[in-house]
Parts: sequence; C-alpha cells; structure tokens
Amino acid sequence: MARRGSKGERIEPSFGTGRGGADLRATREDRPWVRVAEPAKPPKPARTRRHEAVEDDEPPRGRRPAPGRRDRDDKPRRRKRRGFFGTLVIWGATLSIWGLIVVAGIVAWYAAHLPPTHTLEVPPRPPNIAILAADGTELANRGDTGGAAIQLKSLPKHVSQALIAIEDRRFYSHFGLDVVGLARAVVTNVTNRGVQQGGSTLSQQLAKNLFLNPDRTLGRKVQEALLALWLEHNYSKDQILELYLNRVYFGAGAYGIEAAARRYYDKPATALTLQEAAVIAGLVKAPSRLAPTRNPEAAQARAQLVLAAMADQGYITEAQARTARSNPAQASRAIPGGSINYVADWIMDLIDDYVGKVETDLTVETTIVGPVQQAAEVALVEALSRGGQRYGVGQGAVVVLDRDGAVRALVGGRDYGQSQFNRAVAARRQPGSAFKPFVYLAALERGLTPDTTRNDAPVAVSGWRPENYTRDYRGEVSLTTALASSLNTVAVRLGQEVGPRAVVRTAQKLGIGSALAANPSIALGTSEVSVLELVGAYAPFANGGTGVIPHVITRIRTTNGRVLFQRQPMNNGHVVEPRHVAMMNAMMNQTTVSGTARTVRLPGWIVAGKTGTSQEFRDAWFVGYTGRFVAGVWLGNDDGAPTRRLTGGGLPVDVWNRVMAEAHRGQAIVDLPGNWRSYDAPGRILPGETIDQPMTMSRVDPGGQRRPQRPAEAEDRSAVVRPQPGGGFLDRLFR
Repeated sequence: MARRGSKGERIEPSFGTGRGGADLRATREDRPWVRVAEPAKPPKPARTRRHEAVEDDEPPRGRRPAPGRRDRDDKPRRRKRRGFFGTLVIWGATLSIWGLIVVAGIVAWYAAHLPPTHTLEVPPRPPNIAILAADGTELANRGDTGGAAIQLKSLPKHVSQALIAIEDRRFYSHFGLDVVGLARAVVTNVTNRGVQQGGSTLSQQLAKNLFLNPDRTLGRKVQEALLALWLEHNYSKDQILELYLNRVYFGAGAYGIEAAARRYYDKPATALTLQEAAVIAGLVKAPSRLAPTRNPEAAQARAQLVLAAMADQGYITEAQARTARSNPAQASRAIPGGSINYVADWIMDLIDDYVGKVETDLTVETTIVGPVQQAAEVALVEALSRGGQRYGVGQGAVVVLDRDGAVRALVGGRDYGQSQFNRAVAARRQPGSAFKPFVYLAALERGLTPDTTRNDAPVAVSGWRPENYTRDYRGEVSLTTALASSLNTVAVRLGQEVGPRAVVRTAQKLGIGSALAANPSIALGTSEVSVLELVGAYAPFANGGTGVIPHVITRIRTTNGRVLFQRQPMNNGHVVEPRHVAMMNAMMNQTTVSGTARTVRLPGWIVAGKTGTSQEFRDAWFVGYTGRFVAGVWLGNDDGAPTRRLTGGGLPVDVWNRVMAEAHRGQAIVDLPGNWRSYDAPGRILPGETIDQPMTMSRVDPGGQRRPQRPAEAEDRSAVVRPQPGGGFLDRLFR
C-alpha cells in the first residue's frame, strides 16, 4: 500500500529505466525516497543535486536529493556576476537614450507651436519718425525704435566688432547655437549655483526680439533656439548682424545703434569712435542700469571689459585698447528736462491728420529753432528754481512764434521727465488782463482812438462792482493810459459799450478757438484759453493785421525722399485794419515803456505787449511782440492754487526777456507795423501810478451795502498792492 509523506501525500513506488533499456521496477519498500503525488495530481519530475553524481540507477547513498536539483548533465551554465562600472555604463546608456527621447519630445512639442517655416518672415521694423529743426538738425525721434535703420556697411568696423567681442565671439563660426559657449555657461552656472552667465548667441537674441516674448521659460528657450537655426538658414551672417544692430534695445528709449548714438553722443552711428562703440556694445547686458547718462561709472567699467575682449580677439591692438581706456567717451549733456519732447509729442498728435497711418520711416521737418527752444527751457527752469518757492509757483509754459505763425519754440512745462502734460497746448487758464487787447480793439473798431478818454470811476454791472484794488480812481484817462496801467474799471466800461458778444467775436477773429463766455466779466479775461492760441491771437498786431494759424510742421517725407506733405502758405486773411493795428501798437508799446511791463529789456527793438494776472494770483502772464516775433509766458500751478502774489510784470517778463534776446540774435531790427508813432503818449504816468493794480469785485446787496470781494485781477508790480478781504462773488457767478 502507498504510504503518506510528511505533508500528507501518498508515496508510490517509482520505476526507472536502466542502462540497457530494461524496465526497472521497485516497490515502495525498495525505494522509499521516491514520492508519488496523489492520483489526481500529475507527478513532479525529480531533480538531482547540482554537485552530486548519480550513477546509473543507483540513488545517492545516505541522503535524500534536494528538491529542484538536476544531475550534472542537465546543469545550466553559471552566470557571471557584472561589475559596478559595467552596471553604471548600462544604466547611463539607458538613461541617455530615454533623455534624448524626452528632449526630442519637448522640442517637437514646442516646434509644433511655432508657425510653419514657410510662413515665417522677419517682421517689418516699427517705423521711426525723425523730427528735425528748421536748420535740419535732429531734435527727437518718435516710434518704437527711436532711430532710423542703418546699413552695416556704413558703420565703422569697430562698432560691429565691439558687439561681437563682448556678446558672441564665435558669431561667424557657429551655426546659430554656440555649443562651446553653452557648455561653458552651464558649468559656470552650476559651479556658482545660479545664473551667472548666458549662452545665447546673437542669432538667438535676435530671434527672441523678433518673434518671442521675454519670458524666461523652457519653452521660450527651445523656440528661441529653433528660430535661431531658421535665421541662420535663411540669412547671411552680415544680414543677421545688421538686423540685430537695428533692433536691439540700448536703453533710454533707444532701439537700434543709430538711436543709441544720437541719444548718448548726439551724433550719427557712422561717426562713433572706438570708445563710444565700446560703451554702446556694453549696454546690451543691462541697458537701463549701464546707460552712460544714468550711471557713467558702470558704463565705463563695462566699456573696459569690451575693449579688453576686442584686444584679446585681435580686433584691436593692446596699444589701441590702452589709448581708448585712457580717453573714455563722454556722453553728451541732455537739454534740461528734455523740453523738445513736448514738441515731439504734439507733432505725433498732429501727424495722423497729415499722412494717416504711419507704415514706414518718416522725416518731419519743423519750424523749431534749436537755440531758441533751449533758451526758452533754460529761462523757464531757472526762473522757477529762483523764484518758485518765494512766489509759490511750480509750473510754466513758453511759446515763441514768428510773425507768420511758425512756432520757433514751445515749452510745455518745467520738466518733461516729471510731467508730460503739455501746458502750452493742452492747458486752459484764465488770461486775466492779457485778454484786454481784444476789448480795446473791439472799441477801436467802434470808432474810438487811443486818445479817447473814459472815466476811471466805480462802475456797477448787474449787481456787481469791479474796483481797482486800492479803491482810488484817476478820473478821465485816455485809452492808452487805461490799457498801459491795466485799469479794470475802464476795461469793463468798454466791454459794456461794445457788448460782450462783440468782444468774443473780435477775439475769435484773431485766433482764439476756446469757448468764450459772452458775459460782463469777459473784459477781465475770465474765460480760459491756451498759451498757444493767445500768443497766436497777438500775431496780427505784429504782422500788420493778418490772422495766423500757429503751425510747427513744414514738410513730411519718407527716408527715400518721397514727399507726403508740404505746407503751403496759409493764413486767415486780414483780420485787423492797418489803422487799428497802428493804434493797438501805440497803446501796447506804452505798456512796455511806462506801464505794467516796463521791465521789458530788448535793446534796440521796439516792443509792445500786455501783462495779465488772474483771480487770486492763480495765473501770471506776459505776451509781448516786436516786428519780428511774438512770445508768451505763463506761470502758475497745475492744481489752480493761488501763488504768493505773483504778477505778470515779474517772473513772466524776466523769462520773456531771456527768450526773446536769443530769438532776435542776429536779426535785422524791424519796427512795429503801422503809423503807431502818430498817436501821442499819455500826458502823465508816474512810476508809482503805473502799477496794474489788483482789482476787487464788490456787489450791492438788497440792503444797499457794498461788500468787498477777493481780488479778481492782480497786475504786475505788487509793491503798492494791499490785501483785500471779502467774499468771491465773481468766482461764484462767472467761473
């Protein structure tokens, strides 16, 4: 019978085959080591021990064979153990293959998000608008680049060599990607545990500037590399370098080598010296931080590195490098505040009306005279620096016109860098007594003359009483005396005689375009106007009666010479009769001789004009002219806050004197138009009486009491002006 094993299985006799092929059988008593599985389960094959010999049918003596062992003839070949370095090589190779697969997948992914190569093209360069002065010198550039495009062959060799030496020394040998430079950058950055060095080529930088945003992402770097390869395939090295030089940002709003040369050294790029080229090439790393106008020490230190790199690569000799280092480039001094930018912004607002959408580089020729523009800015800045705190005034504007309306200078504020608001063109302020010439002209056109007299006495108009500030009156005075001394009561009487509407029509006829309120206070200049239009409205007095349109653009052309706009002579025709021009010149000349503007100083020239000071000393004006130029100066505060008793005969006249001295330099003396000398000067105007006195407004209340109001007008020379307490009726009624 079968017996049970240690695990409960039955042990059956096993049969084997002998050497001679005979069937050897044995009972379980003869071969007790052979285990036979249960009938329901197939028997497992017996295995011999690995190192134990089994002779024929003889079993091993004294021990039971271990399960799963084979005899010697069935023994498998022994596996050789792999060493550490062998394992490392295999794993490294495997990881490399997978890494290449991953990188290829990433490249393919970002390449799929680029436009098809057959549709790629270098985008057109944003158009540049060069703004030239009347003599052809460049004043400013506008557009996204800030300078015109320039050909590589027209540049000095050291300009491109400086850029290549510091940014991409293997530019002419690599295929768009500098493998050596990239590896060096990786090692440097890993060693220093941070981004210390970049590996981008000029081709990669150009690709980023042309097609991509500046994000520092993996995707952008991959696309940058692919686009660099595309650029290298489609453009020559010189073409890529030229594109780069005309597109890269060099700081201070200058895009391109031409804009940078103009901005930092006030010269074209074709005239850059070795030292200047080294400074500009060094700016690419950090344009804003290294700009020579902002950080000259850092700019020079960077230029030293550029010169050393140029010498190391054989572009210049060591002697040339030493000479350049010992004579560093000096950035040109910018005009204080950059006032020409007010003109440039104004031109950009106008240009669409002349040529429509700008799609190519343009050159705009203007009427601006550079020395006069600079003199106007310097005079304004220095006057505000000198007297701003004393008088509590912080802003100003200056406009100088030729007698035909050509703008020779325009300053829209104290500092363009701090405020780009153009106070000469866009601001509207109360002109005060500077508006009175239109009242007097309207009276002359009704038949009055400079010798006509009117009573300087209290006057009541619809419940309010304009007064001279000192509350004293002169009685009968000529119109010449009244205008020269800026007597407010006489101006109001004349305004009522001719009618406020007539005053408004006269002002508009001469060039005032702002809305004017036809009410009694119009005679005191309570309606707001701009500096530009007020100065333009005085021009007919200087040119004999012809209305002008202030203009600044004379011609617009493309860089290849095609003229898009040419200004033709244009005016508003005769707006003032010659005899009335002569009368007005006689009266306003007395303002500068013995009246409120007698501090005018322009040796050799006959000057006429009018001062103005608005309510509560908020605005101080002087508009004056000769037979050659008209100029206007406004001083005040942007928020309309009152000044500390600043009048038109003070700082505004000082600024006017300096500006007009420059404008008239070298000009042949011209008299005022008309027979103005035939009108006698006032019989008696004493210095102490020629003050354009601040005026108070009073009104008669229902109880018959006259209530003093705050000053509505203050004119020039405030030595005899006394403060006046009171209400503000005119402010409430007409502002």
